[in-house]
Amino acid sequence: MTTDEPSPPGTEPLPPAVREIAEGYAFTGPALDLGAVVLDGTAHRGAQVRVPLAVLNRHGLVAGATGTGKTKTLQLIAEQLSAQGVPVFLADVKGDVSGISVPGVPSERTAARAAEVGQDWSARGCPTEFYTLGGLGTGIPIRATVTSFGPLLLAKVLDLNETQEASLGLVFHYADRNGLELYDLKDLTAVITFLTSPEGKEELKGIGGVSAATAGVILRSLTMLENEGAGAFFGEPEFDSAELLRTAPDGRGLVSVLELPAVQDRPRLFSTFLMWLLADLYQELPEVGDLDRPKLVFFFDEAHLLFKGASKAFLEAITQTVRLIRSKGVGIFFVTQTPKDVPADVLGQLGNRVQHALRAFTPDDAKALKATVSTFPRSSYDLTEVLTSLGTGEAVVTVLSEQGAPTPVAATRLRAPRSLMGPVEPAALAAAVDGSALAARYRDAIDRESAYEKLAARAARPEPAPVPTAAPEPAPGGGQARGPDGARAGKDDAGVLGMLMNNPTLKSFARSAGSQLGREISRSLFGTSRRRR
Repeated sequence: MTTDEPSPPGTEPLPPAVREIAEGYAFTGPALDLGAVVLDGTAHRGAQVRVPLAVLNRHGLVAGATGTGKTKTLQLIAEQLSAQGVPVFLADVKGDVSGISVPGVPSERTAARAAEVGQDWSARGCPTEFYTLGGLGTGIPIRATVTSFGPLLLAKVLDLNETQEASLGLVFHYADRNGLELYDLKDLTAVITFLTSPEGKEELKGIGGVSAATAGVILRSLTMLENEGAGAFFGEPEFDSAELLRTAPDGRGLVSVLELPAVQDRPRLFSTFLMWLLADLYQELPEVGDLDRPKLVFFFDEAHLLFKGASKAFLEAITQTVRLIRSKGVGIFFVTQTPKDVPADVLGQLGNRVQHALRAFTPDDAKALKATVSTFPRSSYDLTEVLTSLGTGEAVVTVLSEQGAPTPVAATRLRAPRSLMGPVEPAALAAAVDGSALAARYRDAIDRESAYEKLAARAARPEPAPVPTAAPEPAPGGGQARGPDGARAGKDDAGVLGMLMNNPTLKSFARSAGSQLGREISRSLFGTSRRRR
């Protein structure tokens, strides 16, 4: 809203400081409405805080202490994106986001908030698809093959160190090159076990080896993962990430909700699976540059779990994915407690910020607060005071303008979501899943022939009997010996052949050629495999 426009009916003229902030959010193109500017505890409904639809592929951060309203902010943004025809992906860690699928319930509290911020509130749900990891919980199962998941992401799940991660990469390399499909965990276990056998060690001589100690660590980690029930996440049919890009028949964007309550005690696993989805989207989507609206907005909840304890290679891959995926029309919003949970190289790429209240009860809290304030543009607010005094459903906001410049910092009282602020009934959730067109495609797991069966068949084959060879006949007069066919069996021939086979250049060429001819799979940033459609 510009300064020469009249204030909405029932609003007072804006104070100069509020008017200046409002001018920074007066966009001409389509935008999402977040709420009204707050100054000295008063919400000014004539000063609306908005975020342009076109800049949502520049990524964002939603942060704040537990209980400050981050989930409701995700819901508010997601339902407006859906209304604008943009598909959304949400991870529901606590099980309270499923309500986005049904209309909200009018209440005095909702009516009061709508009046404060100038919102014309009406109840409305969004077209929604519910998923679960591997079918644990209520939803369409999302599975990934071990091959597709790749060594880097799997090493993160298994909590391997860099040496063990490198050895796991060698195992994947061998399997790729030799046509051993790694569909589930038993396939990977079979390949590792084979490569530590005498026969397997011989085959790895040219490219390195896997020590028995390292193999033991990896196998124990795989066993623990399987015992935790995570084996269900790996297998077929593998989920096609293009399902997340769909729209409803009425043109609204489909909201994909990944239900995670059944696995919320395994945060490293589900956070890494979310990264796999992003990596798969990155591989499959074409370059589109900057669009008038994103093709998908992906909300990455509990983001600090992704970065905690990550290897250097993993962090580099995340940074590069975030940097490059925006040109494919995908926006990512990381959701966490403080900006310091996100590495600086990633944080620097998040152009849109919604910061809920922070607490400063301990010295560490105070340090985090100071670091958070330093990441915002200069402002007339005393952000140290504002960030510790925000109420539930309030946040400090700065986004990118349509020209790509940061908007003024705005303390904001946020709008109320139109959908249900809470979980749907279990029966309604189950009915939605049963009625999905995707149920027949993904519900039942399949187990095709893969590395486990191939190596088992190889081990069951009897060893071929050695073929006897005749000794060379001594040459008359003590000359050079000849073989049974009369051919000369001299040292010269063996010497030339040996020289050729031991030539490092030829050996390197042979390995390279074998790798290229035998490779079935090409891998991207995270070592995830490219899908062949």
